Amino acid sequence: MARPLRIERIGGRYHVTARGNDRQDIFRCDADRYRFLELLSELPNLFATRIHAYVLMDNHFHLLIQTPRPNLSRSMQWLGVSYSVWFNRRHRRSGHLFQGRFKSVVIEDDAGWQEVGRYVHLNPARVARLGQSKADRAAAKAGLIAKPDPKVVGERLKIVRQYKWSSYRGYAGFTRQLDWVWCEPLGRLCGGSNAQERRKAFRDYTEQPLRQGIVERPWDRLVAGLVLGSEAFARSLRAGVRSNRREQPQVKRLEQPVGWEQIVAGLERLKGQKWEVFSVRHGDWGRDAALWLGRRHTGLRLGELGRLAGQMDYAAVAQAISRFGKRMQKEPSLQTDIAKLRGEMSIVEM
Repeated sequence: MARPLRIERIGGRYHVTARGNDRQDIFRCDADRYRFLELLSELPNLFATRIHAYVLMDNHFHLLIQTPRPNLSRSMQWLGVSYSVWFNRRHRRSGHLFQGRFKSVVIEDDAGWQEVGRYVHLNPARVARLGQSKADRAAAKAGLIAKPDPKVVGERLKIVRQYKWSSYRGYAGFTRQLDWVWCEPLGRLCGGSNAQERRKAFRDYTEQPLRQGIVERPWDRLVAGLVLGSEAFARSLRAGVRSNRREQPQVKRLEQPVGWEQIVAGLERLKGQKWEVFSVRHGDWGRDAALWLGRRHTGLRLGELGRLAGQMDYAAVAQAISRFGKRMQKEPSLQTDIAKLRGEMSIVEM
């Protein structure tokens, strides 16, 4: 298994997550959760780490953290080892608690920080019985399901607002914010001229997707599976990365960004036709393939991809991406062709 690439930065902002081994629970009871939060609260003193947001689910956790010192790996290793030792002793078990090393994404700016903060805080509501399964989210993104029932919306809101193991309640004003949670800049990004207005704006921004039915996943726009931001920002990080090209192929993706033009040129080679020909042909998969690749590897939003592909609207782009994904599942030869194309363009699957 390839080692995950770590980008250590002074002042770096990260989304960090880790799952239980074989997706088993890492929190079996409230005592486990309290202990994890105790350890988490020690990071600011031990490593100067700033904890901006968190949520603890049964078999995984999410953190938004900032590192004034370039010590992401050290701080996360200490947290993981300290909790694992305690958990194994308490539950009389042995072996690995977490599934491999933690995963991290570098976040470029306040817009990404705000978006990921919302994603983290909405995790308790992202379950199948509330109409938030992966299939439901894909259908909603493509405009294939109606606005959620008010009763379901009420249940989602109740879960998010009452969930004890998240920093959301403190940000939203439902309870006192913990002293070790660093509230800037997340607490002010939604607007408001005073504390009360900021809390209300934060609630409105975070809860809006539950009322509308879906929130766009920030992970669909990652560069090299490592960076939420622009291609230029991702390339600027390359200078500070210590890496092994064989064990960490993501480095190549940071050096050679993939753009829309490169995807179109690759499809033209694959199909032996010009974009102007196959992109407007009824039933041709070429344009759908370009959107599918663009969504995963350029960092562009759905609306931006739509404009590049011929002034398509948001919903049409989402449907095209979903349609092509399903087509590849049914046609192994198409999977092979797209895999070859991605290899030619040095696209590394994450």
